[in-house]
Amino acid sequence: MTPIPRAPLLLGLAGLIPFLWGAVTLYSAPLATLGADLLGPRFVGPYIQLFYGSVILSFMSGVLWGFATRATGPQAATGYALSVIPALWAFFMTGGGPTGAATNLIFGFVGLLMLDYAFARWGLTPEWWMRLRLLLTAIVVACLTTVVI
Repeated sequence: MTPIPRAPLLLGLAGLIPFLWGAVTLYSAPLATLGADLLGPRFVGPYIQLFYGSVILSFMSGVLWGFATRATGPQAATGYALSVIPALWAFFMTGGGPTGAATNLIFGFVGLLMLDYAFARWGLTPEWWMRLRLLLTAIVVACLTTVVI
């Protein structure tokens, strides 16, 4: 079992900052006020989590597309088709209010994890991929849950 390389681990963890910041500012009025004053109201609470979550699901579609390039024949076609699902999910399922959008993002990230697993089973991802994705997905889902409860 190879360890997660340092660069992907650190960059993945850094990518959690908007989710964590959004969760913290949901529970801390002083930090929410400070964040809104310094960054604008779109960068606190559920707003940053929902917008950034949509961006990340779309980004992950691109990552899966890249993995699909390693496949051939029908498996490649299946990989390409599956790779667009997270971006389409983000586009179609994050409208409406924050609770519904956050719930749909949670389902989107859990679904993405299942796609990650399929691509890993097909041998298209690095050996350490699922350990990284499990860690990041668990934290993202926990953060998005703060919007739903």
